[in-house]
Amino acid sequence: MKLVVQVKLLPTPVQAKALEATLHACNEATTWVSEVALEKDVKNNFALRKLTYDQAKARWGLGAQAAQHVIKKTCDAYATLRANLRAGHLGRPGSKRYRRATEKPIIFRPEGAQPYDGRMLSWQIAERTVSIWTTNGRMKNVAFTASPEQSATLALYRKGESDLVCRDGMWFLNATCEVPEALPNTDPVDFLGVDLGIVNIATTSDGEIMAGRELNWVRDRERKLRTKLQKKNTPSAKRRLKKRRRKEARRAKDINHKIAKHVVAEAERTGRGIALEDLTGIRERVRLRKPQRATHSSWSFAQLGQFIAYKARRAGVPVVYVDPAYTSRTCAECGHVDRANRVSQAWFACRSCGFVDHADRNGSRNIRARAWELWRRGAQSTAPAPPPSARAGAGLNANAASPPAMPVVQARRFSAR
Repeated sequence: MKLVVQVKLLPTPVQAKALEATLHACNEATTWVSEVALEKDVKNNFALRKLTYDQAKARWGLGAQAAQHVIKKTCDAYATLRANLRAGHLGRPGSKRYRRATEKPIIFRPEGAQPYDGRMLSWQIAERTVSIWTTNGRMKNVAFTASPEQSATLALYRKGESDLVCRDGMWFLNATCEVPEALPNTDPVDFLGVDLGIVNIATTSDGEIMAGRELNWVRDRERKLRTKLQKKNTPSAKRRLKKRRRKEARRAKDINHKIAKHVVAEAERTGRGIALEDLTGIRERVRLRKPQRATHSSWSFAQLGQFIAYKARRAGVPVVYVDPAYTSRTCAECGHVDRANRVSQAWFACRSCGFVDHADRNGSRNIRARAWELWRRGAQSTAPAPPPSARAGAGLNANAASPPAMPVVQARRFSAR
C-alpha cells in the first residue's frame, strides 16, 4: 500500500534560494511546455518530448531528468483535465467555464510542487540530510527533520518519487513509501458502527461520543475573524489573513487523524470490522438555511472516512459502507421507522416501543446492524487505497462488497489545540 511521508527541510538561506530558483525554473518550463502542448495539440509524453525536451534543457538550465519530469507533469495535468471534462466537473461542452478550461493552456504556479526521482535526490536517513539537484548544481547536506516513526518508514519502505514543495516559506519533501498491509480479517466477530455528524464528529455503536463542539466553536471564531479582516482590507489585515490561512483545515485534519487512529485501533483490538455511512452527494441532497450552510460546508466527513479507510486497510480491518437512509429515524430495538422518533438533535425516543437513547448512538447501532447483514450476505471489505484525492468509499448494495465499521472509545473528546 502506498503512503506519503512528509518531512520538513531545514535549508540554509543560500540553499533555500537555490531551491526557490529551481522551482521557479521548473514551473516556468512546465507552463511553456503546456502552451506548446495546446498549440500543437500534442498531449502524449513521448511525442511532446520530441518537441520540447532540448529547448527546455537549454532555455531553463534543466538537467535531463528534470526536463523529463517537466514534460510528464504537463501530460499528467492535461490527463486530469480530460478526466474532469468527461465527468462534467467543468460544466457542459460549450459553456463558458468549459471553453475557458479547454481554450487556454494550463498555467503552473511559480512554487508548484516538482517531482524528484532517485537520480535527482538521495537520502541520508541516519544523518538527517538529503542531496538534491538544483539549477545551480547538486546541493548536498540539506538538513531535514522527521519523527522517529517517519524516519523508520523512510528507511524501510521508501520507493518511487518524492515531491519538493514550498508552502508559506517552508520547504517539504513528500516521499512515496510502499508499506506492507496486514493480512485482512475475513471473519470479524462483529462490526463497530460509526455515525458521522457535525455536533458530534463521530459516535460509535459502543456508545462513545467524540464531540465536535469545541472544533465548531473554533471554526465559527475563525470565520468571524476572516470576515472582519476582509472588511478592513488594510495591508496588516491582509498579512494576518495570509498567516492564518489553512490553520482551521490543519486543526480539523489533526483531529480527524486522531479519531481515525483510535477507531481503527479499537476495531483491530476487538476483532471487529468498521461500518460507515456512504454519504456521497449529501451536500447536494440537503437543503439548509443560510446560517447553517457554512457549518455544513466545512464538515470534513469525507476526510475522516478516508483516514479511517486507509488506516483500516493497513491494519487488516474490514470496512463496510451502508446506505444511511433513515438510520436516524429507525429504532435500533424494534425497527420502527418514524420521523417523530427523533425528538431533538441529541435524543431518540421510539413512538412504538418507548426505547430512549442518544440519537447518534441509536443511528450508529443501525449502521452496525446493516453492515453485519451485508457481511452475512457475502459482502467484502471495500477499504480503498489511501490516495488523498480518492473518495473514501463507494456505494454499496446488498450483493456488493462492503466496508466494516469504525471503532470509537467511550466518552472521548478530541478538542482543538
